[in-house]
Amino acid sequence: MSFSSEEVERYARHLVLREIGGPGQQKLKAARVLVVGAGGLGAPAALYLAAAGVGALGLVDADTVSLSNLQRQVLFQTAQVGLPKVEAAAAQLTALNPHVAVETHPVWLDADNARAVVSRYDLVLDGTDDFATRFAVSDACLAEGKPLVSGALGRWTGQVAVFHGRPCYRCLVPDIPPDAETCALVGVVGALAGVIGSMMALEAVKTIAGAGRSLDGRLLIYDALAGETRTVRIGADPACPSCGT
Repeated sequence: MSFSSEEVERYARHLVLREIGGPGQQKLKAARVLVVGAGGLGAPAALYLAAAGVGALGLVDADTVSLSNLQRQVLFQTAQVGLPKVEAAAAQLTALNPHVAVETHPVWLDADNARAVVSRYDLVLDGTDDFATRFAVSDACLAEGKPLVSGALGRWTGQVAVFHGRPCYRCLVPDIPPDAETCALVGVVGALAGVIGSMMALEAVKTIAGAGRSLDGRLLIYDALAGETRTVRIGADPACPSCGT
């Protein structure tokens, strides 16, 4: 897979990195990546994945752009309020990098359709704030053998993890928490979404290019208010409803 002279210039800072270089950039160009949720996390993640030069970028979201999104969803502009998110996002991402094929899925993923969508991609990022969707995406990735980069945030705290086989997401969250809250209810500082969404994109790039050590089987927790991070290992749960024995 060759690069045009324009692509060589565009990806020059990747090409000189020992951990990516030409082979890694070729892997990125050949990769098909799915972003579930074009919200606070999916927006910055999609921007950095498009900038990184992934070959195809799938976007899943059935919502429209609202004014309250713009505090953190940096992929959108005021003039796009009211448009379908995947349509508005595709326009922005194509403008950023016309070499990326943007594929839109204006649907909500659930147990019935998640596997059909996930099966078309090599790697999945989930930045949704609905646990039923998260479970459906995790189960689909597990069934299809696809690595999953999962991100979440609320108020001043965010987290990122990578799952590929066991342990799976449901080893970490086996059931919907009784006190589950969304950003709409508890609030979130806008810049935190950029931090966690960028970390998700970074884990995706590392996984695709084979660079460094991914967060596979580990959970990184970032406390923005305290300016602290910690990483914990996720154990495979023998009683997990998805991957347990």
